Amino acid sequence: MDGAMGPLWLCLLILTALLDLGSSVFVFPRESQSAHVQVTAKLEKPLNNFTVCLKSYTDLTRPYSLFSYATRKQSNEILLFKPKPGQYEFHVGNQFLSFRVPETLGEAEHVCASWESSTGIVRFWSNGKPWPRKGLQKGYTVGVPASIVLGQDQDSFGGGFDAKQSFVGEISSVYMWDMGLSTTEAVSALYDTSEQTPLFGWNNFPYKIASGDGSRLRSSLG
Repeated sequence: MDGAMGPLWLCLLILTALLDLGSSVFVFPRESQSAHVQVTAKLEKPLNNFTVCLKSYTDLTRPYSLFSYATRKQSNEILLFKPKPGQYEFHVGNQFLSFRVPETLGEAEHVCASWESSTGIVRFWSNGKPWPRKGLQKGYTVGVPASIVLGQDQDSFGGGFDAKQSFVGEISSVYMWDMGLSTTEAVSALYDTSEQTPLFGWNNFPYKIASGDGSRLRSSLG
């Protein structure tokens, strides 16, 4: 460690991963215009079907981004965004649907969202419970290559972050599949026991921690 950097806990914009009660989590300790987790998986084929699942834990009441998938042509190719407690937005190709969920400040929330191009059907699960199906972007194709970021909303490929939309809290159990899931499989994702092979998943998660401010960061994931 470079002594000139000082103790890690003194860094103004520190993003780290901790081992908490036996579960690995990404911890976003404060609002930031740069700190984020970059998913380093290389997706080679455009997506006509996909599912994204993750778990978050925060006491934020302002808007924030959880999962952002951007291409050079479309910054909101896929976006899982929470504008306020009790509501999620799910974006595909810069169009979105809203889902109302119970307000659970101070409790962890697990969500899954799936989409299929042939019908445009979107399925959404909150803590394993399915919400009514809705329709979005029938016939669309999600492009590649992609920049996939946790904790920030990309307004450009790999950047364009807004501190007022940054996540503060914990994110874990992140998965993405190139297929839809059943409710049984969404519940399995909640417990990290899915038998479906993901594009990337929590048991062997490909990532890079970035702050953009020179802070020294470390991780216990891997």
